[in-house]
Amino acid sequence: MKYSALISKKISKEPEIIGRDRYLNSAVLIPIVELDGIEYLLFQKRSQKVRQPGEVSFPGGHYEFQKDNGFLATALRETCEELGIEKKKIRVLGKLGTYVGPMGVIVEAFIGKLNISSLKELKIDAEEVDRVFILPIDFFINTEPLVYFSRVELHPKIKNEEGEIIDLLPVKKLGLPDRYAFPWTKGKHRVFIYKNDEETVWGITAELVYELVNKLKPDNNEKL
Repeated sequence: MKYSALISKKISKEPEIIGRDRYLNSAVLIPIVELDGIEYLLFQKRSQKVRQPGEVSFPGGHYEFQKDNGFLATALRETCEELGIEKKKIRVLGKLGTYVGPMGVIVEAFIGKLNISSLKELKIDAEEVDRVFILPIDFFINTEPLVYFSRVELHPKIKNEEGEIIDLLPVKKLGLPDRYAFPWTKGKHRVFIYKNDEETVWGITAELVYELVNKLKPDNNEKL
């Protein structure tokens, strides 16, 4: 068999994320709302009944193979469920991009404009969402985020509840370099913080906001 011919058939001309199936795959919609001629980004504060309770996010969730025909379908489905809005009232403006997080999550981010004249038109799902709020896009255009860092480490061993050491990566047995028998760092992980009078916007949500506003700034192509 000539593998080069098979590669030409099997390999996509569009770059793909290698090892995607090892990650938690999700999709979000970045909702834009226009009120009195001013455009806002809409955020939601997660309820205490869901994973990562109390955090600020955009509507979205896990990709479900049996329900969703692609990641945009995930973003729209979750937005409709969480915000209580009809799909026909969402105008998709495009895809912002793909975020790959250091903790094993992939987020496909889309942008959409909600055809509503008041937040009162939304019937949020109290099981998943505590509240929604809006912040002017101009606020993010004119406000640089605070920048902090966290440290990410890889551990070849763990201790279970009984105190037993579990070798996740048996370095000596596999003949790997000795340095991998101990925790090693992946370096610093950047964390953006947008302080405001509503709720602190940070983490992945802030990363997506930062990416969006930098695409909107006409004369600023530099990134932190």
